Amino acid sequence: MNLVSVTYTYVYQLDFAPEYVFTKCKKCINAKRGKELRQVVKSSCIGYNIRGKFYSLTKLKKHLVKPIKEKTPF
Repeated sequence: MNLVSVTYTYVYQLDFAPEYVFTKCKKCINAKRGKELRQVVKSSCIGYNIRGKFYSLTKLKKHLVKPIKEKTPF
C-alpha cells in the first residue's frame, strides 16, 4: 500500500469558528477533522457550509482573521 501526505499552510481562520482555516491556495479546511470543504452554490451564491449553516464568500471575508501564533517552550 502506498501512502501520500499533503501539507497545507493556512493563512486565515474564522473568528466565530477557529477550526475552519483557509490556505494559501484558497482552500477551506476543517483543521479538527483534517477534511477539505467543498464550495457550494446555493441560489447563485458561492460559499461554504460551516457548522451546518451556509455562508457566502462575501460574508466569510468579514470574519477572516490572522491566526494567533502560539509560543512553544523549546
